[in-house]
Amino acid sequence: MATFDFATGSPRITSRPAVATRVANAISNVYRAWKNRRAFYRLGEMSDSELADIGLTRADLHVAIDVPFGRDPTERLRVIATDRTDTIEDLARKVA
Repeated sequence: MATFDFATGSPRITSRPAVATRVANAISNVYRAWKNRRAFYRLGEMSDSELADIGLTRADLHVAIDVPFGRDPTERLRVIATDRTDTIEDLARKVA
């Protein structure tokens, strides 16, 4: 076997795991989005006081549900809750 023969066969060997990895990642992402969406729907079953305990309101749920199916609504909720916390902390610093 010449060096040239080995070099031409290498890309074919390395491209198969890359394709398999991409397929596995895509399946993993879809599963994670589905699982997080189920958890998101359970938030809708909580009372307003329970949602307030974790820093959310019912209106936040309505805003976060508008994301497309492939995206994670819990990610949007995290951003909303973090922004609200930062705003409250900034206001508290100004008062003190």
